[in-house]
Amino acid sequence: MDWTHRLRLRHLQMLLSVAQTGNLSQSADALNTTQPALSKWLKDLEEDIGLPLFERHARGLRPTPFGEALIEHARRIEGHLDSARDDMLAMRDGGSGLVSIGTSGVSAADTVPLAVAKLIERMPRAQVRLVESTMNAMMPQLVNGEIDIVVGRAANALPDPALQTETLYRDPVNFVVGLQHPLAGKTAVDWNDLFDYAWIVWPPGTPIRGALESALAAVGHVMPRHCVESNSSMLNVTLLNQANLIGVASHRAAVRFEQLNVLRVLAMPMPLGSAGAVAMYWRPDSVSRHGVALALDCLRAAAYASPWVGLEKIE
Repeated sequence: MDWTHRLRLRHLQMLLSVAQTGNLSQSADALNTTQPALSKWLKDLEEDIGLPLFERHARGLRPTPFGEALIEHARRIEGHLDSARDDMLAMRDGGSGLVSIGTSGVSAADTVPLAVAKLIERMPRAQVRLVESTMNAMMPQLVNGEIDIVVGRAANALPDPALQTETLYRDPVNFVVGLQHPLAGKTAVDWNDLFDYAWIVWPPGTPIRGALESALAAVGHVMPRHCVESNSSMLNVTLLNQANLIGVASHRAAVRFEQLNVLRVLAMPMPLGSAGAVAMYWRPDSVSRHGVALALDCLRAAAYASPWVGLEKIE
């Protein structure tokens, strides 16, 4: 019999626990079983598969490349089951199922909330779960089934070739300040003005940080040596209004914050290198759910219907 036919959800939990702890005794306690039973199950599984899943060393167990591959599959199965549970709960309570959308800072202030407003207008009983984080944190969650759609700066390479992606628009970077900042009322700002103040920027490795560094390099500048780093749009808005910092935001977010009268966009022309593509990502199997398919349509509508001038749509 194929070894996969003998696997149960309990076995996936056992595998994930051993991978997390690297210790059979700790995992046995957490799973309410005994160490000999857990050790025998793992040995039997490795014999069934014909591959070593863990290396034994003095400090416990470490996954082999084969083990890492199986653990990743287990995480995906667990993520899909969690989504199924939440989806069923939402439907049992009279809703139309659950749609989970991850958004990075580049789309959290404009595109995603506008799309969600359209979604709940067209599907009033939908349960929507929003997650704001960095792309490198959300993409594994998308792959594992914990999130249905991710919207953010376009990545150079997909973490999983099975994912679907669609570029929505190009969005340059703007410098922003709080309402009381000395530069807020200036009709023209140059680089010397910016370097007179401390900056608050997105962390290294985030797409918006990369766009900023590319823009600086295009004009012969580098990042200031001492910066505040934050990946939270709300934290950035509050801090910018409490200190004379220079902030960075995508164009759509910057204009939206200015419209809400919480930030000011500096009159500082940015080089072409600061314009990055914004895309949405999803798993092909999730489109069969009506809520996910409708959410994708609403994201397209929100992206293409933007009133902001100077944004280049992707054809």
